[in-house]
Parts: sequence; C-alpha cells; structure tokens
Amino acid sequence: MKLRSEFFSFRNRVVVIVIGVTLGAVSLLYTNNMAQRLKEKEQHDVALWAHAMERVTRDVLGGTIQDPFVADIMSNGNNIPFIITNENLEVINSHLIPEKIINHPGRLRKQIDKFSVENPPIPVKFFWSSQHYHIIFYGKSALLKSLYYFPYVQILVITAFIALGFIAFRSSKHDEQNRVWIGLAKETAHQLGTPTSSLLGWIEYLRSQDVDQTAVEEMNKDLTHLMKIVDRFSKIGSETPLTPANINEVVGESVMYFRKRIPRNVTLDYNGLAIAPVQANINAALFEWVVENLMKNSLDALQGHGAIDVRISSDDKSVMIDVKDTGKGIPKSNWKRIFEPGFTTKTRGWGLGLSLSRRIVEEYHQGKIAVIDSEIGKGTTIRITLKRHFA
Repeated sequence: MKLRSEFFSFRNRVVVIVIGVTLGAVSLLYTNNMAQRLKEKEQHDVALWAHAMERVTRDVLGGTIQDPFVADIMSNGNNIPFIITNENLEVINSHLIPEKIINHPGRLRKQIDKFSVENPPIPVKFFWSSQHYHIIFYGKSALLKSLYYFPYVQILVITAFIALGFIAFRSSKHDEQNRVWIGLAKETAHQLGTPTSSLLGWIEYLRSQDVDQTAVEEMNKDLTHLMKIVDRFSKIGSETPLTPANINEVVGESVMYFRKRIPRNVTLDYNGLAIAPVQANINAALFEWVVENLMKNSLDALQGHGAIDVRISSDDKSVMIDVKDTGKGIPKSNWKRIFEPGFTTKTRGWGLGLSLSRRIVEEYHQGKIAVIDSEIGKGTTIRITLKRHFA
C-alpha cells in the first residue's frame, strides 16, 4: 500500500511538471511567433517611411523630414525608437532617444551600432544625387521588447505556482504525518498505562516478600523510568511548559541511570556534578529523553567497548551539553542527515531517535543540536545548545 501511494504521489508530481513545462513551451512559442510578426510589421513600417521620404524629396537640405505627409507617417502612434542621420552620421532627426545620447558622440555611436544589430539600417536616397542620402537606424519598440520578455515571465510565474503547489502539498502531507505520529504516541502512552500500574502493584507485593530487596529496588527504578517514558509519549503534540531547571542535575539523573545499565567494557564520564550549576528553561521529562537518545546512539556506535563523555559547559548566553563517544564516527556528508526522520545506519530501528531529539530541542526548547566533530574510527561529538537562564 505504501509503495502504491508513493507511486501515485510520484506520478502526480510528474503530471504537474509535464503540464507546467507544456504550458511554458506553448506560451514561449506563441509569444515568439507574435513577436516575430510584430517585428516584421515594424520593419515594414520603417521601409514605408523610407519610401515616403524618397517620394516627397524636395531639396538637398533634408526638407523631406519636415514634410507633413512624412511627419504624419512617422509620428502617428509610433513607438519605434529611431535615429536619422546623413551620410556622415550627423543626426538629422530622432525619436524616443534621450538627449544625453544624441549629444554625446561616443554614446551616439554605441546606440547606432546597437540599432544596426537589431535591424538593418535603411538608406533614403535623393533622386538628384547619389552622394547625398539619409540613413534610418531603428530599434525595437517597447511593445516588441515586452513580447520577447513576456514568455520568460510566464514561465517564472508557472514555476512559482508549481513550487508553491509542491510546498503546500508537502506541508499538508507533513501535517497529516504529524497528526498520525501524535495520535500513535498518545495511544502508546494510553496502552502502557495499564501494565505499568499493574507492575507498580507487583513491586509493592515483592517488597513484602522475603526476596532480595536490592533487586526489587532496581526493578522499581526501571519501572519509574518506564513511567517517565509513558509521560514523554503523552506530552507529544501537547503544550509543554518550560521551567527553569538545574541542567547539571537533569542531565546527571540520566547519566546515573545509564551508568548502571551499560556494558562493563564501556565507561561513562560526566563532569556536571563537579562544576557550578547552570540553569536553562526546559521541560525536564522531554529533555531527559534527548540526553538518553544521544547516549543510546553513542552506546550503539561503541559496539560494546569504548568511552562516552558527557560534558556541560557554559558562557554568558548559552549552556552547552556535549555527548562524545569513541565509536565508529560519522562521515561528514551525514552530519546533518542523521537528524532526518528515517535515516539510520543500524540494521534495526526506524531512525527516529535523533530526529525526535532535534524536534524536542529546536521546536520545544528553541535550542540547537548538531554534530560538531566526528572522525571515522575515532568517534563523534554531538552538542546541544540552550539559552542560559539566570535566576
């Protein structure tokens, strides 16, 4: 079912992309065709001007341009920029050309060269002399330029709409997945409630029996930890109030619980109880979950032997909790990917531990979590950074 759903999702994306590309291509072809037809019309208009000028030539001084017939043809609704010069490239008339270009020889020459590239210049001959003539240099009208750029604007708009559609689709899908996970977490917490309550009763029964009470106390610690896990699951998707807490103690409780449950060939060091306490606004139940996830991740990387070092440090603004191990290390290309849902290098598990940790740190506590150092065969250090609280 999942593969089928992913197939339809992929097919829908392909259909949307194909439709967008087709619309863009059709728009580009149609607009380019319109632009080409307008360009041909403008060239025809300018050729008509030149022909009219030749027909009504009156004198060698260029009276043609002042002729009412020619002036009417050239100015009637005309938005084609042009420069008319004599055979020596001296300007006789111009239209839609700034004075700063006309009055500057260098700029004028560049404009004439630009017009010559856009359209071939048209000479206007005088019937009485082959040595004297006018030249019409002209460019593209504003409308023609707009038509050339318009399809690219359309493609940009279509691309933007497709991108927004994908974002909206992914966002809705992500929200749906979140609701499923939240529902699953709360249902898990509800289902675990009954057996944990029953186990509490059995612990009390064992305390009244002639059995090793040390073992009973360790069982009680495990049950207490299980109840914490149930509480954490019940908090997912709910408002999580943050309160000032001693980070040294909160992290220390997780470390102490872990220390008695790790292999003999693994050492777990912690500096938090030997330094001055630092505070941050946290939800203790969820934050302990993060610390435990990091230590479990380090323990998996050690594969039964090595060292884990949990260290707390601080500055004027932040509290840093580093979890360092001497395990197999992480390639730099995966430093960010390990926090993505579903990413895992283990043969078991769903790859949700570090993803959940990042969500708890960044979304619930407005902090940061990242790999700050890792080397293949030597180990990894992951750092949590929280805003420091001063009482």
